[in-house]
Amino acid sequence: MVSPKQRRRELVVDSNSSSGTIIMLPHHLSIQGTGSVPLLADLNVHEVVERQCQNGNFGTNTSGTNNNNNNNNNNPLRKKKPRFEPNFLKDAYEMCRKICKEYAKTFYLGTLLMTEERQKAIWAIYVWCRRTDELVDGPNADYMKSSAVLDRWEERLHDIFNGRPYDLLDAALTDTISKFPLDIKPFRDMIEGMRMDTKKTRYKNFQELYVYCYYVAGTVGLMSVPIMGIAPESIIPPQSVYDSALYLGIGNQLTNILRDVGEDALRGRVYLPQDELEQFGLCEEDIFSRKVTESWRQFMKEQIARARFYFNLSEQGASQLHKASRWPVWSSLILYRKILDAIEENDYDNLTKRAYVGRTKKLLTLPLAYTRSLSSTPNTNFLPHYQP
Repeated sequence: MVSPKQRRRELVVDSNSSSGTIIMLPHHLSIQGTGSVPLLADLNVHEVVERQCQNGNFGTNTSGTNNNNNNNNNNPLRKKKPRFEPNFLKDAYEMCRKICKEYAKTFYLGTLLMTEERQKAIWAIYVWCRRTDELVDGPNADYMKSSAVLDRWEERLHDIFNGRPYDLLDAALTDTISKFPLDIKPFRDMIEGMRMDTKKTRYKNFQELYVYCYYVAGTVGLMSVPIMGIAPESIIPPQSVYDSALYLGIGNQLTNILRDVGEDALRGRVYLPQDELEQFGLCEEDIFSRKVTESWRQFMKEQIARARFYFNLSEQGASQLHKASRWPVWSSLILYRKILDAIEENDYDNLTKRAYVGRTKKLLTLPLAYTRSLSSTPNTNFLPHYQP
């Protein structure tokens, strides 16, 4: 076992990424990470990106919607626009807006600079993702955690994509799908992540954890890019923007995991790589005992460094989104980084305390995020630098 103070950094090239992403990891993390970070090809993510990018003039029109031109006629994701009464759709999107405003206040404020069509679409996607998550983590989850419930939810998803919504909120997503080049796979993959939550409570290594993070959070990035749009003046390929969006989702989920270690332990769940716990002389009993030791602090420092690594990777793509769409992305990025800061401020006690970013701090992220969103210059020094 390598001592925490002796860990060196390694450069790893993600050979499966068309953008040739360079990954810098501490030595012991790279042992796990080399095989797990470039799983995008195994998950067929690049095929999703290719299909979603086949839309003509992708990301260049001001509304962000599909253009009704000949370039779109061969787009496999182009859907026939369903016929809904205008007032019905207005009510559907208004309900989505209210839910987003209630449960994701900071993100919601960030969406207010987006075009109206993009606003409505991102609210519809947020609501669908929230409803999906609540099937296994919501107030009625104990009664909903069955394969039959998730199977029915997936059937309902196919109905949404085929223009047959079940209710008002589904109708908003059906309308969104008719306007933007959205592939069904990320949505199906998120449901698969919920299935994992009903069956799996331990993760042997980071490779397994990465797959879980992709399913439940990386997928959100794949859903969001067609809505956000890529800036016409973008100087990096669309694949790199998608990679960055996926990495932001991974970073967000890793942060959620680190924030909720104590709460998850009370439910008998450990979303931490078992082999890395062992490298620090830790085991599950150390988590269940809820005692913060020096070994735990050193372990948490490495896990936080990994989450920050993914946030750093995501910056490149965030600066290349359509200008009107960058604010909510930067708000999320800065806010989640502050959650990691809060864990550190709690002296790495995420066993008995929940890292919390207060309302004032959240609001203060908005002007900073807005300032960052004004720049379309990618951070060429975006490689993460660990300080073990």
